[in-house]
Amino acid sequence: MQTILGAGGAIGTHLAKELTRYTNQVRLVSRNPKKVNESDELVSADLTNAGSLDASIKGSEIVYLVVGLPYNKKIWKQKWPDIMANTIQACQKHKAKLVFFDNMYMYDPAHLDHMTEDTPFRPVSKKGKVRAEIADLLLQHMADHSITALIARAPDFISVKNSVLTEMVIKNYLSGKKANWFGRDDKLHQFIWEKDAAKATAQLGNTDDAYQQTWHLPTDQSPRTGKDWIEMVAAQMKMEPKYSTLPKLMVQLAGIFVPTIREFTEMLYQYDRDYIFKSDKFEKRFGWKASDPKTAIENTIKQVEIEK
Repeated sequence: MQTILGAGGAIGTHLAKELTRYTNQVRLVSRNPKKVNESDELVSADLTNAGSLDASIKGSEIVYLVVGLPYNKKIWKQKWPDIMANTIQACQKHKAKLVFFDNMYMYDPAHLDHMTEDTPFRPVSKKGKVRAEIADLLLQHMADHSITALIARAPDFISVKNSVLTEMVIKNYLSGKKANWFGRDDKLHQFIWEKDAAKATAQLGNTDDAYQQTWHLPTDQSPRTGKDWIEMVAAQMKMEPKYSTLPKLMVQLAGIFVPTIREFTEMLYQYDRDYIFKSDKFEKRFGWKASDPKTAIENTIKQVEIEK
């Protein structure tokens, strides 16, 4: 049995599909899980409740923690430490391997121009501090071998949900508006396609010698600026690449009225410098690279149009 905690989110749905390459026993766990594959087992659980989470993991060989909490620093601070602690305890009890799908918010901003698995932690945002806390907790247990686990780390997404590229560019163009970009449009920025992220996470989880390590998931290494990404989306949609850049002050003012933007303000440092996420380790070990971003964007645009 391979179990997904946080099924139904941006990664969980694709991960459920990918796991069928390795097993016909997939369990989807969330508050209101829905089948992705016909054979999926559904379990409703509150992951902040130790007993509920323990019951949802029982009988699992591999557990994937891919929870996507609301983008709110107070919720993250309140819930993430409990979720991680509960998951570690349950995996230890049931002798299950753990795959933690992580982001890069804990990295030192001075090193964003060359992020690797060895980049030091020095979070400057409240959400980044939460991510550092839970990653450190898991790394401590990995180091003393009290759990068999790995960390699968990803940069920003090209995805239908939870994607700056989708919300600020694709959806704006579909609505007849100009695109927007945070900070400087001349700085390099990288994205990972959600399908590549899910495929790689499933492969890592089913590779014995991948455990007790951190892995950067396969991300296209072609250098592209914010302007380049906007022009690529516009070309796919056969539109003029009209856009505006949003300086920090403007974002802060917008955040007074829009909660999501207010939450994003502390992450703006990621858009005022080059943001380069290296995935050489994964590519050398598994022999494949990220999909062409044009393919990722084309597929995302089609899916956003369907769901609009």
